[in-house]
Amino acid sequence: MGETLTEKVRHSEGSVEIGSLTLESGKVLHDVSLRYERAGDPSLPVILICHALTGTHQTIGTEQDPGWWRGFAGEHSYLDLTKFQVITFNVLGGCSGSTGPDSFDQNDEKYRSAFPFITVKDMVNAQYQALLKLGISNLQGVIGGSLGGMQTLEWCISYPDFVEKAVLLAATPSLSDYGIAFNRIGIHAIENDPAWNNGSYENASDVKGFEVARMVGLVTYRSPHLFTGRFNREEKEVVEEQPFYQVESYLKYQGEKITKRFDPNSYLTLLYAMNHHDIGRNRGGIPEAAGNIKSKLLGIGFKGDLLYPPDDIQEFVNQVPKASFHEVDTEFGHDGFLVEFDKWGPIVKEHFENGQ
Repeated sequence: MGETLTEKVRHSEGSVEIGSLTLESGKVLHDVSLRYERAGDPSLPVILICHALTGTHQTIGTEQDPGWWRGFAGEHSYLDLTKFQVITFNVLGGCSGSTGPDSFDQNDEKYRSAFPFITVKDMVNAQYQALLKLGISNLQGVIGGSLGGMQTLEWCISYPDFVEKAVLLAATPSLSDYGIAFNRIGIHAIENDPAWNNGSYENASDVKGFEVARMVGLVTYRSPHLFTGRFNREEKEVVEEQPFYQVESYLKYQGEKITKRFDPNSYLTLLYAMNHHDIGRNRGGIPEAAGNIKSKLLGIGFKGDLLYPPDDIQEFVNQVPKASFHEVDTEFGHDGFLVEFDKWGPIVKEHFENGQ
C-alpha cells in the first residue's frame, strides 16, 4: 500500500493547552499541555490513533523521519489519508512534549517522581479536552494497540456518544496478573537502581535498571519461536572464555537505545497506569461496562501474544453489543500490531470505511 504523502495531504505538529485537569484520584494537574500530530485534510472525518508504551505522537512523521505507523497509515494506505484525517496525542505522563514527569510544576521545578499517579482514564480525559480545543466534536474512529488499546476501550466507555467506531489491537479490558508481574520486574529494576536516585537522576543512561526493564519487556513482546528463528543460538563473540550470544547483544542494544529517547520517570508513570487499567472499575464490572459500549468495535488479537492472549480479547468482544473479532496468525506475538500490516490492515480498512 502507498506510504507517500502528497502536498495535498496536510501534516502538522503542535501543542494544545487544556489548562487544569482533575485526575481520577481527585488531584488537580495544572497547566496541562498535550503534544500532537495531525495529518490529512482537516475537513475529513477524524480517526484518533492512540500510541503504545514507548510510542509518541509521531505516527505518520515525514519521509526523512518516518513515524512508527507510517506503513499502516498514509495516503491510499490501510488507514487512508485521502478519506480520513488522523490525530495522535503524546499521552499525558509521556515525555515527547506532553505534560509529564519531566515537565515543570507551578513552582517552576520538574515534577520528576513527584508527578501524580495517573490512569488511562486520565489520559483519555485529557485527549477529549484537547480535541474540543481543536474544534473536534466527534470521532469517526479510535484505534490503538497495547497501551493504545487500553485508551481505545476507555474512549468507548467514557465518551460513548463521541466515538462511532473503534479498533482494539492487542489489549484486554484489564491488565492480567501475568502482565502486572512483568511490569513489576521493570518497576523494581528502575526504582532500586541507585542511579535512579528517587527520580532525580542526572542522565537516563545512568539508570541501568531502565535497560533491564526494557529488556524484560522485549522478551514478552515477541514469541519464543521468533526469537529462536532470528538468533538460533548464534554466538556474537567470546569474552574471557564465556560465549556472548546474538540474542544477548540484541537485548543489550535495545536496553541502551531506550535510554537515549525515553525518560525513566515517564516509563514508570505509564507502567503504573497500565497496571491499574480495568474498564470495569467503578462501573459494575467488565461485562456491564462492555454492554454499555455503543461504538462499533473490532477486536484483533495476535497469535502468541503472551500479555494479551487472543482468547481473552475474543471473550471480551463477545460481550460488546456491536463487535467482531479477528485473530492474526503471526510469529511476532504482541508486537504484531506494529508489523505485517498486510495481514490485518485490510480488516481495519473495511471496518472504518464500510458505511462511511
